[in-house]
Amino acid sequence: MLPISVCMIAKNEDNHIEECLKRLRPCRFEVIVVDTGSVDRTVEIAQKYADKVFHFAWCNDFSAARNFSIQQASNDWVLIIDCDEYLENVNLADLEESLQSNSRSVGMIVRNNPYSIQGVRSIMSERIGRLFNRRFCHFEGIIHEQVCALDGKEPDSFQIPLTFYHEGYVSESGKRMRATRNLELLLHDLETNGPNPFIYYQLGKNYISLNDLEKAVQYYQKGLKLNPDPNSPVVQDMAESYGYCLLELARYDAAMELQNIYEQFSHRADFIYLMGMIYMKNGAYDKALEEFQKATTFATCSRKGVNSYQANYNIASIYENTGKPDEARTYYKKCGDYAPATRRLKELSAS
Repeated sequence: MLPISVCMIAKNEDNHIEECLKRLRPCRFEVIVVDTGSVDRTVEIAQKYADKVFHFAWCNDFSAARNFSIQQASNDWVLIIDCDEYLENVNLADLEESLQSNSRSVGMIVRNNPYSIQGVRSIMSERIGRLFNRRFCHFEGIIHEQVCALDGKEPDSFQIPLTFYHEGYVSESGKRMRATRNLELLLHDLETNGPNPFIYYQLGKNYISLNDLEKAVQYYQKGLKLNPDPNSPVVQDMAESYGYCLLELARYDAAMELQNIYEQFSHRADFIYLMGMIYMKNGAYDKALEEFQKATTFATCSRKGVNSYQANYNIASIYENTGKPDEARTYYKKCGDYAPATRRLKELSAS
């Protein structure tokens, strides 16, 4: 067994926790589940798969619950996951090797998140810190808790060969219930500790879950006005989510103002693609083509397809809508088996 304990907190997760725990079994990690007040079958299911199950009296503090969970582990190395995160890929040999030289650093897993933008469903991948040695790190923050070093310094990070799929709350009622609960804690945190980009980012995300895009835009604006670090994944997602909210609200003129931070974020295919969408919605087709073409030159991206088939599809759409069917066919073909592109190819052939 690897000297790693998986630590989870749970409440009313009987629709997720079994799949989560079943996928962990081949890894032979120690598994710790801390229940914070379930009234469904969460504890019963956890007892079938976990090595240890504990109860923790909920006190409106996620870090307190997380830190209690890591205290129950037999190993100093702890891997934190949520019940709605399902293991997809792991390389145990590389994982074990990475532990040897990173005792004070935080291991970054890959998490794949399903999302929809303007009715198109896709996947966004992100790196998040989830593996650490409890002798050097713990959690801080009552909501959307973060891994922090015990000595107060910013911990280094390293990538680990672990990928999880984030199932999330698929029902609208589940999403709204979670967002409403989080909103209260976030606003309390904001009032207690004052403004910071991370809290504004999380407030924006929660208002998106509540389908209140206007409020999301307001908080994203506040976060970006604090001039946060453009190399931070949180800040990058905040800038891009802000842009997509404006597009959803058809506030195309306001979205054009993202040109003002172009240089800060143009190292990302995702931001380049977003700018292509903004130019396209504003009828600036030459600029849109330039941005979509540029997006395809990037090797990596967070939102699936923005550096390949999604960018090529928009290039083809622009050519088709500007009376250039031959160019449109060329770029639809570059989209591979992307269903909207194959459909347009058939319709162009039939016309």
